Parts: sequence; C-alpha cells; structure tokens
Amino acid sequence: MLKKKKAVIFDLDGTLMDSMWMWTDIDIAYLGRYGYELPEDLQKAIEGMGFTETAQYFKKRFSIPDPVEKIKEDWNQMAFDMYANRVRMKPGAFRFLSEIRSRGMKTAIASSNSRELIMACLDGNGIADSFDCIMTSCDVAHGKPSPDIYLSTARVCGVMPQECLVFEDVPMGILAGRNAGMEVCAVEDAHASGQRDTIRSLAQYYIRSYDEILNETYEVLI
Repeated sequence: MLKKKKAVIFDLDGTLMDSMWMWTDIDIAYLGRYGYELPEDLQKAIEGMGFTETAQYFKKRFSIPDPVEKIKEDWNQMAFDMYANRVRMKPGAFRFLSEIRSRGMKTAIASSNSRELIMACLDGNGIADSFDCIMTSCDVAHGKPSPDIYLSTARVCGVMPQECLVFEDVPMGILAGRNAGMEVCAVEDAHASGQRDTIRSLAQYYIRSYDEILNETYEVLI
C-alpha cells in the first residue's frame, strides 16, 4: 500500500478520528431550535460538502433565518468541547501516523470540517504538529467528490497526485481521492455501514484498523 508513496492524506471525521457519533445529537439539537426533526436523508444529502456548503444547505432547506457565518459559529460552539476533549483517534491510527512520519513521508489532513474543530481535535489528541498540511473544503472551490481539496493538498506537500495515498470513510470522499488520481484506502466506520458495498466497490484498499496496514493484513480490493 505504501510502495512508491511520498505522502499520506487523511480525511478527519470517521477516518482518522472516531467522531461521527456526535453529529447526530448536534443536528437534532440544532434543528430542534427551529422546530424541525432530523430527516433520515440528511447525512446522505450533505456527504462530502464542506462546512460552508453544509451551512448554506441547512439555511436553504430548513429556512434558517441566521446568516451562514452565524450557522457555522453555532456549530463550532456546539461541537468544540467534544472535539477538544472526547473525540479520539481510530484504532491503530496513532501508531500508523508515527510510523509513516518516521519514514519521512509527508502527512496531511484534507477535511470537510471547520478548521476550528480540526485543530481542537488534533490538539486534544496531541498530534497538531504531526502534519505538513491541513486543508479544508472551505479553502478550495468545490467540496468532495471534486478532487480540489486533494489536488491542493498535494501541491502544498510538494508531491504528485500519484505519489499520494488517501484515507477516507464515505463514497464522496473516496471519489474525491480517485478523481484526483490518487490511490484510496477505505476505513471502516459504523456510521457508513449501510454504504459498505459501495465503499468497497470504489476504494483500492479496505481496513478496519490501522494496525492492519503495519501487520500487512489489509484487504486489496482492486
């Protein structure tokens, strides 16, 4: 998996971090302020959208009276403590990150989340200094599945797209990496269990724990 690779790029939520569990409660609480229940299709509808794109979607779909910047500010406030103090890395992720850093490989984050929550999470896990680049979908023109975020991350890291290995957990993210001309390893996450067949059809590799990479027990799919 790591052969001929010079950079490893991680999506954050559901991929490097076990964090998707908290967003259902936040969405329920936030929409409840405006008299809405959580729609069953919401997570699928916003998959791959950047933080700003998601706020724009909420504002339009649910007729939120606040400006987009206020919506984002509210989400950051509601989620900050959990990202700083409760969100933890996926199994084996710290060991894997330490290993690839020791090999001199570039490491980066390419996330649809806000920079504030990304940094809170990385600081809370003691790994904020472990990345050569931290890119958000708000930094580029188009969110996932557009390749923009991954191509921009590769440029900042000074590597070619084919020299990058991407880790993602959902179809839109996997497509973003593939559309950028990169190999993608899918990371199993409970919130995306209903999309497992689609995920496996899109990714080149599949893991349930990052330990599988170092133990060479990961699945090769393509």
